[in-house]
Amino acid sequence: MPTELWAAIFVIIGSVISSAAPILLKKSPKINLLHLKSLIKNYLLLGAIFSHASGIGLSIVALKGGELSVLYPLSSLGNVWAALLSMKFLGERMNISKWSGIFLIILGVALIGIGS
Repeated sequence: MPTELWAAIFVIIGSVISSAAPILLKKSPKINLLHLKSLIKNYLLLGAIFSHASGIGLSIVALKGGELSVLYPLSSLGNVWAALLSMKFLGERMNISKWSGIFLIILGVALIGIGS
């Protein structure tokens, strides 16, 4: 079955939503697994869990609309989004190695898209 455009869009949107999870985890206060009350009140942790689960949910729906060999590599764009979001929200700096890695991820995803 050929991959439908909506499925690719769902995976890309899911990767954007999921990429917020590591940012929220990094900004969340120290996690104490022994105190359930502190976990429930940790809104950044809950947001990270919701973000990741939502992204996975979109990807699961998308898998019904195309080939896994095309759709799954699109989820690697989450690494690109996370790197860009870390610059914006965590003040992290990018160097030539990181930009090269982002370029290679995008190139790889584009080549898979062209090949399908």
